[in-house]
Amino acid sequence: MKYLIVGLGNIGPEYELTRHNVGFLTLDRLADQVGCTWSSNRLAFTADFKLKGRSMYLIKPTTYMNLSGKAVNYWMKELQVSKENTLVIVDDVALPFGTLRMRAKGSAAGHNGLKNIEDTLGGQDYPRLKFGIGNDFPKGRQVDYVLGRWSQKELDGLPAFMDKATEMIKSFCSIGIERTMNQFND
Repeated sequence: MKYLIVGLGNIGPEYELTRHNVGFLTLDRLADQVGCTWSSNRLAFTADFKLKGRSMYLIKPTTYMNLSGKAVNYWMKELQVSKENTLVIVDDVALPFGTLRMRAKGSAAGHNGLKNIEDTLGGQDYPRLKFGIGNDFPKGRQVDYVLGRWSQKELDGLPAFMDKATEMIKSFCSIGIERTMNQFND
């Protein structure tokens, strides 16, 4: 069995510790936990490892958020991974900070990275792990908030939430999405 785990984010030091890059940060945490290293490849940074006999492929698209679908589509085809076995980790302003919610499908809810993946894959029927970043911003300032750096309070809580997210990713690949949702969703 093969699994493609996609962390959404933007490349470059100016985006590194922003809320929008929580997908990248979560995959970095997972790669550290399992001891795999990143390589620069076509359209993405990639890493891979084995988990309970399953092949796990991690990608951090280098296409920037709004063109994430290009990298997802390329690596799904290159690795021959089905849509059901592709999990996208994404920030979500509709969820309180630290809330983690896995879904088998759903709308992009205004997220440009998800919109591009939907357009490229031809639908909303792919698994995603939504990482709540909260919505503590004044009206009209969402972009500044999402592309802003974490507060110290958020940074203090982030490792525990990323650890839970990595457990959810491993669970998705070992016991499936339904059981993972039942066990972990807030």
